[in-house]
Amino acid sequence: QVQLVESGGGLVQAGGSLRLSCAASGRTFSSYAMGWFRQAPGKEREFVAVINWSGSSTYYVDSLKGRFTISRDNAKKTVYLQMNSLKPEDTAVYYCATGGWNNLRGVRPDYWGQGTQVTVSS
Repeated sequence: QVQLVESGGGLVQAGGSLRLSCAASGRTFSSYAMGWFRQAPGKEREFVAVINWSGSSTYYVDSLKGRFTISRDNAKKTVYLQMNSLKPEDTAVYYCATGGWNNLRGVRPDYWGQGTQVTVSS
């Protein structure tokens, strides 16, 4: 069974930064792509970013390019999401997930984490 545990969420003022972490266990972390997603109140869960197994390739939703950066440390079995210049509309529960590259982009991962709340105040 795969376990994904997110951390690093919290309350931040607009313009601030947060770094989310997602620690994985249960299968060979370095063999799979990892992704970040978010779900705002009353909205569907949406794709944010994906990184391939080695970290050599990344892909972002267009609206977040330049502000968010996904990275991974296979030795620590952890994936990160650096979020800069945060806006109130970034407020959401952020989830990490694992699976195939295309499935992650299609919001069809193999496994989800439990999520971490990010709240951006104006």
